[in-house]
Amino acid sequence: MNTDIILSPTPGLQPEALYTPTPKAAQRVLEFFTAQINNDHTRRAYMNATRRFAAWCASKSIEVPAAVQPFHVAAFIKDLQAEVAPPTVKQHLAALRMLFDWLVTGHRHRRQPGPCRARPEIRREKAKRRSLPTTQSCARFPVTA
Repeated sequence: MNTDIILSPTPGLQPEALYTPTPKAAQRVLEFFTAQINNDHTRRAYMNATRRFAAWCASKSIEVPAAVQPFHVAAFIKDLQAEVAPPTVKQHLAALRMLFDWLVTGHRHRRQPGPCRARPEIRREKAKRRSLPTTQSCARFPVTA
């Protein structure tokens, strides 16, 4: 197990410019991805999700977090739904929601964009319940003949 302290982030942990308009915001985002998320797989997935949103924002000329409006997040999710499965969309929303919450609680962002709270509905078929045959007994209620 490696317990070295990271003094300067590796290129893989560098936050996107969208979330880091000031050095304090950059530190807060780095703290989010290093201290707030413990699982390496979750960290990687959330990093990819936030990078994808930052790239989408860059393509729309949105360069600072204060410029992100609820309709921007909604448009991003709409575009994302055309590309990926609903669980992936839900994961992207969770990553954005957590990151913006972290920035708001650290006073680096004034508000949470609205659609970060909405979650897409994932429909799954319920498994059919199997019932026990009447001849078998249950541990609590034994069948007496």
